[in-house]
Amino acid sequence: MKDESAKLRAAVTLHNVFDHLEGLQDAADANDGNRASGTPGYEASGQYIEDQLRRAGYKPVRQDFSYDQFAVTSEALEQTAPTATFYTAGTDFTTMTYSGAGDVTAPVSAVDINLSGDRVTTSGCEAEDFSGFAAGSIALMQRGECSFGIKAANAAAAGASGVVIFNQGDEVANDDRFGLVNGTLGEPSTIPVVGTTFAIGEALAGTDGVELRLNIDAGVQTTNSFNILADTPRGNADRTVVVGAHLDSVPVGPGINDNGSGSAAILETAIQLAETTKKYPLQNRVRFAFWGGEEDGLQGSNHYVEQLDQAGLDGTLANLNFDMLGSPNLVRFVYDGDGSAFPESDAPRPTGSDEIERIFEEYFAGQKLASAPTEFSGRSDYSAFILNDIPAGGLFSGAEGIKTEEEAAVFGGTAGEAYDPCYHQKCDDLGNINRRGLDQMSDAVAHAVLTFARTDADLRGGGDVRSKRLAPAEVDLQFRGDEALK
Repeated sequence: MKDESAKLRAAVTLHNVFDHLEGLQDAADANDGNRASGTPGYEASGQYIEDQLRRAGYKPVRQDFSYDQFAVTSEALEQTAPTATFYTAGTDFTTMTYSGAGDVTAPVSAVDINLSGDRVTTSGCEAEDFSGFAAGSIALMQRGECSFGIKAANAAAAGASGVVIFNQGDEVANDDRFGLVNGTLGEPSTIPVVGTTFAIGEALAGTDGVELRLNIDAGVQTTNSFNILADTPRGNADRTVVVGAHLDSVPVGPGINDNGSGSAAILETAIQLAETTKKYPLQNRVRFAFWGGEEDGLQGSNHYVEQLDQAGLDGTLANLNFDMLGSPNLVRFVYDGDGSAFPESDAPRPTGSDEIERIFEEYFAGQKLASAPTEFSGRSDYSAFILNDIPAGGLFSGAEGIKTEEEAAVFGGTAGEAYDPCYHQKCDDLGNINRRGLDQMSDAVAHAVLTFARTDADLRGGGDVRSKRLAPAEVDLQFRGDEALK
């Protein structure tokens, strides 16, 4: 029993995981460079996953669902006065999800911004912030204290013709408050709304007589998508471990790190687990889930949990979530299941989530690899599970957040730069993968999947998995030499 984890991890090779990434890159390359839900690239990605699962002996099924999706047809932002300046979409600005459409040229009016000290602000959070606001102007607001949707709604009520929200410009751990703001309004707006960087916002605020042209063509359309679900043929169906990763990318790029990396890791784990379980039966059923529509608001995983009846909810032992495992400037983040690192978080932490966190932490410690906690923020597909009192946990290698000096000292890489500089961009391709890091994280995926597939502990009742888990081998299987990982 002790050696089974080591055998499975040895079988889940970087070579095979990377082969799957190449398959997903091919799907994007043949279909307009992306794998977004509802597109031919997503269909090609699904077919690749299904083919691989069938070859391993699984019987994958598609779980269809539909949702309203926000789509941008065209976007432009330029300064028309006092100096003509054109801004680049995706670099200098981005259209916020559920922005209204419109082509407006108007003076810019700053709303209760704070460019000094800690730069903490409630800019645009209250109707009173717009006292004296000139109707027809473009409202310039600063990130902070309330949602983007509230800011935009207040601006529209004050007669703004458009909105530019710039980043806050303060220091927040694991959160980039200087770079490009990329957010959602939560519901459709009547006026165009874009996000930009702190530097651009500061420059606009400091320019007398500044005028902008904001031209957004966007709207909501119905999208048909699907999840792919594949169950191990053995294991107690009343104790199902759902192992998930989202398969879709954003429309602007192939999404090889976000989240081809998680999808490839759980796919190869599923393939090799099928071989392992021919000899050693599972205690619990494992359901491998490849979610659609994550980039449009966790649509696939939300649908999956919503359609479960009470027996299905009660019979879900845990959710293991893997969203981004190969960030170039990575940290080995583990979701904070016990709340010790982020006690102020208001996200639920169902009983058993602490055990999931401990398994990952102890695994990395056993491999002499550092790990760090990351908040249950609701940003990924575990959200619907924890909202329904199902234990969850998983791994994350970092997105647009900025690596700190302390993290660089522990994990290597470059302080002051994003964990993934290509997050949600066209350059998130095969060249955007930290291979050594992906190899380490994939082995942790395999170990955790087998551990929870084999445990008979009452995880949801607070049971201790440690006495039933598969101890990681003493040998550090991740380090096979730099040359082998290039």
